[in-house]
Formats: sequence, C-alpha cells, structure tokens
Amino acid sequence: MDARRALPSVHALVDDELMRPLLDHTPRPLVTDAARAVIERARRDPSTAPRDSAAWAAAVGAALAERLRPSLRPVYNATGIVLHTNLGRAPLADAALAAIQQTAAGYSNLEYDLEHGARGSRYDHCVTLLRELTGAEDGIVVNNCAAALVLVLNTLADGREAIVSRGELIEIGGSFRVPDIMAKSGARLVEVGTTNRTYAADYSAAITDQTTGIVKVHRSNFAVEGFVAEATLSDLAGLARAHGIALIHDFGSGLLLSLERYGLAGEPTVSDAVRAGANAIAMSGDKLLGGPQAGLIVGDTAIIAHCRKNPLLRALRVDKLTIAALEATLALYRDPERAVRLVPALAMLTTPEPAVRARASALVDRLCSAGIEADVVSSVASVGGGAFPTARIPSAAVSLTRDPVATEARLRGGSPAIVARIADDRVLLDMRSVPVRDDAGLCTALIAALS
Repeated sequence: MDARRALPSVHALVDDELMRPLLDHTPRPLVTDAARAVIERARRDPSTAPRDSAAWAAAVGAALAERLRPSLRPVYNATGIVLHTNLGRAPLADAALAAIQQTAAGYSNLEYDLEHGARGSRYDHCVTLLRELTGAEDGIVVNNCAAALVLVLNTLADGREAIVSRGELIEIGGSFRVPDIMAKSGARLVEVGTTNRTYAADYSAAITDQTTGIVKVHRSNFAVEGFVAEATLSDLAGLARAHGIALIHDFGSGLLLSLERYGLAGEPTVSDAVRAGANAIAMSGDKLLGGPQAGLIVGDTAIIAHCRKNPLLRALRVDKLTIAALEATLALYRDPERAVRLVPALAMLTTPEPAVRARASALVDRLCSAGIEADVVSSVASVGGGAFPTARIPSAAVSLTRDPVATEARLRGGSPAIVARIADDRVLLDMRSVPVRDDAGLCTALIAALS
C-alpha cells in the first residue's frame, strides 16, 4: 500500500484536538498553511511523516514557528569585528535606545516649531550638537553617508566637474564603488594623478571654468604603503580657496574623538577635517561615531543651506527614530570620558585586554559548570566598518573544542543566533565585540545551543 494514502487531509489535521493550542494563539490560515507544508513534505518523502497525532502537531508547530520567525533577528557578535557591517555595525547606547522608545511611543515635534506654533523642519534637529562637536558652521542629516555625498555633489556640481584622485576611487562594502555613486549625482568626474601618487599640482592642472569642487576621499578601509604620495586636506583647501571652488571630503568613519591614547592611531577626527579647511564633510553615523545609520554633512553655512533647498533631499530624508537616536548619541560626546564609557562601539574598542580576558574567563567558568568544555585563548580583534584597517587589537576569546563546523552551525541556528569564527580547527568567540550588557544573554544562548 502506498504510504501516502495514509496521510491526513489538511482539514482533518487542523481540526485535530492537539492543534487547538496553536489555533488559540495563531490565525487559522497560518496554521492551515503550516499543516499543508508538513503534509506536502511527507508526501514527497514518506520517511519524514510523523508517526502519531502528537508528532503531527509538533511538526506543524515547528513549521508554524519558522513561518512566524522575523527575517531580521538579533544576533550576538562574537567575531571580534566590532563594527561588523553584515551584523548592523554599531550597537546603540542605552541613551539612544531610550530616546527611540520615547519618540516612537507618541507624537513629537519632528517638523513643528513649538516656540512659534508653526511648521518646522526635521533638519533643524541635531544641528546645534553637530556645530558644537565638530566646529563646523552648520550641519544636516540624511539617511547614510553615500546619500550625503550624492546630495553635496548634486547640489554643487550637477552637470559640472568635480576633481578626484585615481588613488581614491575606492570600492566600499557590497561592491559599491565611490566613482559610481558620485556619478549618480550628475557631477562629471575628472580623475587626476595615479593609483599611488597624486599631488596638489595634479588637481591644480585639472581645474577649469567648469570645475565646482575637489573631492577628497578618506581611504578608511585599506592602507597604501611604499612609493606613495597624496595631497593633504590643507593643501587642497588652499587650492580650492584660491580658485573659488569647494573642497568636499568623504570622511566616512565619523570619528569624533581621537583614540590614540587607546592605541588606535592614524584616523583623523571630524574636527581635524574642519580645521584643515574642508567646506563640506560627509560621514557615517553608525561607524566610529557609534550611533544609528545616518549620513551627516557638516561644513560651510552657504553649502548646507543649498543642500537644504535641493529637492533630492526629500528622497534622502532621515526618519524621527534615527534623529532621536543620533541626537542622544551626540549628546554623550559633550563629555568625552563619558562617551568612551557609554557609546558601546567606543567602549568595546578601548577596553583593556585584561578586562576582556576576565569576561572570557567568567563565561568559560559558567560553560564548564554546564558541562560544556571550553577555555580562554588570546585573540586579535579588529575595528571593522572601514576604519583603522591595519589595527590589530589584543583580545581574548572563548574556545570551543567540539567539531568546529557543526558547532558553528549550531550557534548560528540558535535563538538568538551567535556568530563566531573558526580558527585553528576551533570555534572562537571573541569577547571584545560583545557588549558587556550581553554577557549573561550570550552565556544562556550558548548553553541552549550546545547542551
């Protein structure tokens, strides 16, 4: 007899008494779809058919849970890459989370002037803080750094020329290339210099009556060493002033505080770029700044005013939750010491290695108490997010000695998922990229996944 003839009908399975708990909490159409999927799987492969009513109910429940699981889910980042682009870059500070909650729960003065009782602008928010923290004359916030660069170029150079070094026509994450993004602004790119050497004289020789700006791209995601030369921001600022054109700086990382005393040197701050004479600086909010995804533009009053009038701004505008989180994050920088403690990205990058090792040791003790073999090993973490590309940060990791491929897969399949790395035939969970507030949750998730 064909085993498929014994399979229940969808109607009979859904109406089984054991299915009632699912129907009590889930719309019937969803339960029906899950039941249909389980029956279809059993029809294709009879060996997977549940053996009794309880097993059928469990199978439908599992299928239903899979359908109801959100596609965007929280994960624990134990890779050792602090600003991991694939995992959402910078986690937000508690102050930013509270600001999002407060703003999302009701109405706000997003575009309303409370003082005058008239329409306001969402682009007025965060401006005071941006001026204060960077020294720039004005600022505006859009939805990401690429949008910020496109807006500035479209505003200043649509149909005209913008000069850029060949050594700075870089590719960023997701195979997006800076020259392609810039070209979408309508600007005509004029390439100067070579891959490894570009001088101020190269820019000067390329300036024509059609030139409206010089673009300086900060190569934050790789380093060029050896026989190299490049024009500095200060050099280009003087050149731009002399010809009455703008110096546009794609700054990227958004670093507001120098991290040199923590061993992270070589990355300039936004204030450095402002003092060097850049007229418009575009940067990210979710990299070293440690806030939400956003594109921040700071610079000369006249340029920012023109950007505000650009119709393209409507397509690039930032939402109220991003503004709330960004403002709360920026406010922490008014006290630099506080920012280093409370902005998670900065805290993870600047924590001394012994403190990271102590957390790893505490986690190993708890895992061993649960019967999971683990130990602490030295590790090397990185910044990520296209910042400090050559930095190697001493760290400590929890090492799991089980079958690495199977273990890594089990961790990824957990709830919440744990993303680790495999090295030297072991699964390593680098604790530097795990915020301290997640230590207990990570331990619970590890035990659940591995027990």
